[in-house]
Amino acid sequence: MDKFLQAAIDEAKKGLDNGGIPIGSVLVIDGRIVGRGHNQRIQKGSAVLHAEMDCLENSGRLTASDYRRATLYSTLSPCDMCSGAILLYGVPKVVVGENQTFCGPEEYLQSRGVELVVHNDPECRQIMESFIQKNPKLWNEDIGE
Repeated sequence: MDKFLQAAIDEAKKGLDNGGIPIGSVLVIDGRIVGRGHNQRIQKGSAVLHAEMDCLENSGRLTASDYRRATLYSTLSPCDMCSGAILLYGVPKVVVGENQTFCGPEEYLQSRGVELVVHNDPECRQIMESFIQKNPKLWNEDIGE
């Protein structure tokens, strides 16, 4: 198991334990985690705190050259909003735990030069499938349906 993907999974579990949607993310620069986050839309009553957005927020202000050396890990395929932030800051690589329960605009990210690696990790998928089955209304709210 990739240690950075495992860190994102740990964030997803932290979010679930706190009553939220179990999606986690970490930002890695030069082999070091500089930010961690998990979906906090429920916990903070937020419209935008998906895991990737929380992670970027928790990473603090970084320079453009920092982002160009970064890899963003997420337990789930990034949505349109999070993909926009990836493109805005020029993050060149995204590692996705799984994209079976939800698939964001991956082809668009790739068409804009982002390297996308999808692991199809069974633990990531199981966590999401279980959550969606138990909380379909919350899940649909999170993805805008």
